[in-house]
Amino acid sequence: MGTKSWWPAAALVLLLAGCASGGPAAFVSEDNRSISYTGDRGVSGQPFPANYRSEVLAYLRTYLNNPVGVRDGVMAEPVQRTVGGRLRYVSCLRYAARDSDGSYPPAKDRAAIYVDGRFDRLIEDAGELCAGSTYAPFPELASLTR
Repeated sequence: MGTKSWWPAAALVLLLAGCASGGPAAFVSEDNRSISYTGDRGVSGQPFPANYRSEVLAYLRTYLNNPVGVRDGVMAEPVQRTVGGRLRYVSCLRYAARDSDGSYPPAKDRAAIYVDGRFDRLIEDAGELCAGSTYAPFPELASLTR
């Protein structure tokens, strides 16, 4: 066996060890606390999502089957809420998107979740996350195109 033949096996062992400890972006420190390289601060220090409206519009343009003709678009300014045990900015929105048959279902509440100042995901069934939200018109939703 040559001096370099052990290197691929060692690299494979290190790669598998990284997967077992939570993936390449998360490792476990000596005191068993998870270390993440995503910069997610979790419980405090979340920056305000300055581009929240444009990020939601960009997402909906690709998420909706037919983004043309969205009706009754309203959105609340982001506020901090606890989501999955972590402090996040949440912006609630309500709209009615056209179904594939051309009809419009009633508008419903959805919650846009932001992590480290950037859009992370949309929760379809907002429930308690949007309770008491103060909505303002969001006319840009009606202007979406394919």
